[in-house]
Amino acid sequence: MKFSPTRSDEPELNLVPLIDVLLMTLIFLVVTTSFSKESQLRIKLPEASAEVQTTQSTLRVSLDANGQYFINDKQLLKSTPKALRNAMFQAAGTAKEPSVVIYADAKTPHQAVVHVMDAARRLGYMNLTFATQQPAAADNSP
Repeated sequence: MKFSPTRSDEPELNLVPLIDVLLMTLIFLVVTTSFSKESQLRIKLPEASAEVQTTQSTLRVSLDANGQYFINDKQLLKSTPKALRNAMFQAAGTAKEPSVVIYADAKTPHQAVVHVMDAARRLGYMNLTFATQQPAAADNSP
């Protein structure tokens, strides 16, 4: 009795659908990923030689290096944005659109200056000015 040799068919694994699924997943991830580049900028703030011209309706807001607010040379006890708005409104008095001059120390936190700008915007004071000083070695001749 002669038996025929048994054929052992190995199961075939079709990789084409698997590769298709992986490529589609890769394309989806590349398209939906947001690439952000964080960088630091070196900023040199400008110096100005012009003088601030004050008008009769000027609101002077000063900030020291610690972020303390002074409105018309009176220190603000609370440094909250709401207290700043209220103090600016009271200092403006009857002036509807006073000119707001911001005197900020060079080491003042940026957030403190933004609070002053935001308070002025919320009160409707759109005329903002930053006071600067002349450079120490500046020549005053034109």
